[in-house]
Amino acid sequence: MNRIRELREDRDLRQIDVSKATGIDQKTLSNYETGKTFPDSYAIIRLAEFFNVTTDYLLGVSDFNFSNYDSIINEISSIEAKLNNIKTFLNKNKNDRS
Repeated sequence: MNRIRELREDRDLRQIDVSKATGIDQKTLSNYETGKTFPDSYAIIRLAEFFNVTTDYLLGVSDFNFSNYDSIINEISSIEAKLNNIKTFLNKNKNDRS
């Protein structure tokens, strides 16, 4: 479960911090991170909720984390605006050359 370690380290958390917040024993978390044992469904849900990620992302099934829908929509809107600016620029230059 490398994602657990990645998520924890990205947030500058220690295993004991995650343990206290999720109710999952620190040694158990260590075993998840090293692949010695695998989390049951209860642990997967608790960890996904704590890290605010989807269970699929946590399990490595998906590289996309869609738990923060508003953030994704804002990012898409930003990309659309940038693309529209590029189209406008290209069309202006095309018309100027004619």
